[in-house]
Amino acid sequence: MTASHAPVSVSPEEARIAPKPRLRRFQQASWDEKLIFELGSPGERGVLVPAPDPSVRMPAIPAALRRAEPPALPEMSQQQVLRHYLRLSQENLGADLNIDVGQGTCTMKYSPKVNDQFVRDPRIAALHPLQDEDTVQGVLGIIHSLEQLLKEISGMDRVSLQPGAGSAAIYTNVAMIRAHFAARGELDRRDEIITTIFSHPSNAACAKTAGFKVITLHPDADGYPDIEALRAAVGPRTAALLITNPEDTGIYNPRIEEFVRIVHEAGGLCSYDQANANGILGITRARDAGFDLCHFNLHKTFSTPHACGGPAAGACAVTEELAPYLPRPTVEFDPATGTYRLDDDRPESVGKMRPFYGVVPNLVRAYAWIMSLGAEGLRAAAETAVLNNNYLLHKVRQIPGVSVPYAAGRPRVEQVRYSWEKLHEDTGLHSEDLGLRAADFGTHYWTSHHPYVVPEPMTLEPTESYTRADLDEYAAILAEIAREAYEDPETVRTAPHRSTIHRVRPEALDDPATWAVSWRAYRRKVLGEAGR
Repeated sequence: MTASHAPVSVSPEEARIAPKPRLRRFQQASWDEKLIFELGSPGERGVLVPAPDPSVRMPAIPAALRRAEPPALPEMSQQQVLRHYLRLSQENLGADLNIDVGQGTCTMKYSPKVNDQFVRDPRIAALHPLQDEDTVQGVLGIIHSLEQLLKEISGMDRVSLQPGAGSAAIYTNVAMIRAHFAARGELDRRDEIITTIFSHPSNAACAKTAGFKVITLHPDADGYPDIEALRAAVGPRTAALLITNPEDTGIYNPRIEEFVRIVHEAGGLCSYDQANANGILGITRARDAGFDLCHFNLHKTFSTPHACGGPAAGACAVTEELAPYLPRPTVEFDPATGTYRLDDDRPESVGKMRPFYGVVPNLVRAYAWIMSLGAEGLRAAAETAVLNNNYLLHKVRQIPGVSVPYAAGRPRVEQVRYSWEKLHEDTGLHSEDLGLRAADFGTHYWTSHHPYVVPEPMTLEPTESYTRADLDEYAAILAEIAREAYEDPETVRTAPHRSTIHRVRPEALDDPATWAVSWRAYRRKVLGEAGR
């Protein structure tokens, strides 16, 4: 593993233009706030629900489906509800509050607020998924138009926006790969899928879930996917290659076309995980490299919000050969009548990947974002993301204790997976310790997917949303934490001190007996109430 610790010189002119940023003071609000189910009192109301119109006949509910008693919902006034959620909001960080370059591969970029206004419009927000097609022509038109845009961006022939997220889109692609070989009578022998250790773990997980054996390629000495290992892995059992490029190290595989050719020569398909497409929009396309399938994460590359992990939106793009297997229904346009329809008569389809036809609010946001930028704007966003990433790389390299494994001296695309291995050897602190200390400065960072192939990892992705001053401030925060690690390691080891977050006990995550994912489970497992 190669790393560079050499300091980078800064010219007097650069120092004059970009003076050392001052670390801002941060003290997060901390409320001893109860769960909402523990608040309120019987009889309190926030809204009075009108009685049903006597003329409206309600269908009789079978006795077996009726509740024996009303649901135990919180009874609270409007003011109490407002106060509760505002307090919780003060205990959170997010892209609207802090420099969110530390989310690693999640591409946390700015989501224009005007796009939220679009999705709150009753013509979007009040739609029902079971409405007749004649009444939803507008939203079907948006979905169809977004598909055409993503066709151009990917170079593919057909697109489905039904999958709910990146992992769902990966699984959809794997399902279409499986359907393709089943139709050819080859599925019994083509039972292996190849991926790489730095590709998103969802690739291997989805392949395994779909019944394939998984072969994982490790990097060569320079950090590139090992092409000789690929040659050794492909054969008559190969169904597909699932690969992220650039990978989560930020390294772009310059031999990607050769990878695709090798798999195609063995009779396999190639699926491009474009979750890291933020640095290549308008520069290169999946079809240009010969891929058969690809997917995008609309909640990453195309600026729809993550919303604390959801609701996400995925997009699957395929060649014409694989189009019959797309999820159903597809949105079709009839130029003769100028209308859109949902086509559910697709006998070779892999079926539905989620109810109805996608996460419509995020599809609208993605469509608005792409249309507001246009082709030139998309490329400018990618170029700015690459510039920001390499500028931050230049700054972080100067911090004692950090290194940049693999591809020594080479620029990265839209993110970098750094290593605090040297600092760990010197101080005993781990990357997680430094990330928790970052919360005391009103920010954070992400380590990496497991397994930690890069030791003591830190993955940063600045995107195009952040200014030079933002990146200088973020680098200064990391430099300050590194200084503390060497001079006062206990402060870092016991962090956070000024944030509401706390250190999670690993045993609580490892023992299913402690998990409480519902109010009923919380009352049983945490409060010790019996019979719940």
